[in-house]
Amino acid sequence: MHAHLSSARLSFVMILAAALAVPAAAQQTERYALAGANVAVYNLAGEVRIEAGDGSEVVVELTRGGADAGQLEVDVGDIGGWQSLRVIYPSDRIVYPRMSPWSNTNMNVRTDGTFGRIDMPGAGDQPTMAFARERGDRVRISGRGSGLEAYADMRVLVPRGQRIAVFLGAGRATVSNVEGELLVDVGTAPIEAAGTRGWLRLDTGSGSIDLRGAEGEVILDTGSGRITAADVRGPRLVMDTGSGRVEARGIEVDGLIVDTGSGSVRLSDVSARSIKVDTGSGSVRLGLLSDVDELVVDTGSGSVTLGVPETLGAEIMVDTGSGGITLDVPVQVREIRRTRFRGTIGDGAGRIVIDTGSGGVRLVRGSGSRPPA
Repeated sequence: MHAHLSSARLSFVMILAAALAVPAAAQQTERYALAGANVAVYNLAGEVRIEAGDGSEVVVELTRGGADAGQLEVDVGDIGGWQSLRVIYPSDRIVYPRMSPWSNTNMNVRTDGTFGRIDMPGAGDQPTMAFARERGDRVRISGRGSGLEAYADMRVLVPRGQRIAVFLGAGRATVSNVEGELLVDVGTAPIEAAGTRGWLRLDTGSGSIDLRGAEGEVILDTGSGRITAADVRGPRLVMDTGSGRVEARGIEVDGLIVDTGSGSVRLSDVSARSIKVDTGSGSVRLGLLSDVDELVVDTGSGSVTLGVPETLGAEIMVDTGSGGITLDVPVQVREIRRTRFRGTIGDGAGRIVIDTGSGGVRLVRGSGSRPPA
């Protein structure tokens, strides 16, 4: 009998302890509405979903998590002309349990809970000047160790035509069907986006970027990570990675810029008047669907394969420091050497320049949708 009571008491204690381990705040979703032409959202840790919303206000649905979630504060107010929501973490050491136990990131956070810089159309001088005055305190976010164990997941609902900047330290960010001007800037997190319309910038210090379907000017920038994009239309597409490959298909823009410090570039079904591809180390494969005004490809180390349509007309210059040149297209030759070539394709209206420090160059005729290996 005594043993039976002890077992029951132990079970009760375990259930009670488990209930107390989950903060009450973590079970509730808080809702905030932000009105104004310029809106900014800041959060150091968590998952952020940015979606199309109704009405005229940005709505943030926030759910806290972690053992210390109750210590988080949420401030809303005007900062430099931007109606801003900031999740305040009262510690310079934050434990985000969803991170890998061996991962960590450091960033500077200002006393008002803001970090980063709003770099987008219409940002104006006020936010930039205000941010420049204060660098902020160093904050460390890690997957384990001592510190404040807390995070906030967010669902951000964006009305059509809104200008909004969303900043995240660590976690994950996704965007779907937003129409307006959107900046997503994260420290350590992957970004996924689909079905956007309007000006778009996705920027991560470390993490991959995956974009599926966009209309408007698009900038994709990662310090370390791959970039993939498909079905992008608009005036300009920029893809920049310090270390990682770039893959894109179904691109119809006026200007295309691709820059990788180290990583291959694979572009297919491309229609653009101006194209610039620069990689420090990595091969380039580009399939064109239409004529170009200017195409420049520069790789420090790596081969270049270019598939061109029947209608292409351009003056072409190829220079390889070390590598052969193969031209499987009708060309009027002006100069040819083992590592250097100049000539004219078709009417010669456009301009193509290909330069490799080490690697061969091949031009082939065809649809350009899938350049050969």
